[in-house]
Amino acid sequence: MNVPTSPHTEADDTEGVGGDKGRKNSGAQQFERIKRIAAELFATRGYRAVGVAEIGDAVKLGRGALYYHISSKEDLLFSIVVRYIEDLVIKGREAIETEPDPAKRIYILSRQLMTTIFANLPEMTVCFREADCLTGQRHRIVSDLHQSYQDVWAATLREGEKKGRFRHLPSIAIKGVLGMYFYSFLWLKPGGRQSAIEIADTFADMTLAIAEGRPKKPFKP
Repeated sequence: MNVPTSPHTEADDTEGVGGDKGRKNSGAQQFERIKRIAAELFATRGYRAVGVAEIGDAVKLGRGALYYHISSKEDLLFSIVVRYIEDLVIKGREAIETEPDPAKRIYILSRQLMTTIFANLPEMTVCFREADCLTGQRHRIVSDLHQSYQDVWAATLREGEKKGRFRHLPSIAIKGVLGMYFYSFLWLKPGGRQSAIEIADTFADMTLAIAEGRPKKPFKP
């Protein structure tokens, strides 16, 4: 199963002659720094409210120096958005290949997703909230990756259904389950009382309760 190729132009680490490798590594590190700072600006202010000049000021680079590392503000957004969702698709597909028990796989997928959100909250906020600002091919690639990631969860739930472990869940229910994770950026506090794993396992318990059709407990005020 192939993941769509990302058309972003990050510097590589290939061996060069003389100081070429060092310059490439330095360029890659600078690009990562720009992405990290831009993600914080986009997450705090919103993509449309942040201009290139503001990004340049935040990273302490003039316009020319900034454009040496990025081709456009939208390409910068794309590089931020595509990296993590692409990684989640790859890890999710690996979980399908390595864990045959769909219930256990739900916990694996849940932990993968929540630890990624915890460790990269500004970037994941941008990924979930600002991706629709992308246009053309960039938007199509990110939309396809989001669908691929939903397909990983759908395949796991369908597998459990075929094995008689889970009830049938329509696509809208699967979107609702993933929304529980995706919109955690609104309230998540990485320095809070609960760890990423604790939240992930709570969400996995809730997902399995839905999938297994467990009876609801009566509400007690």
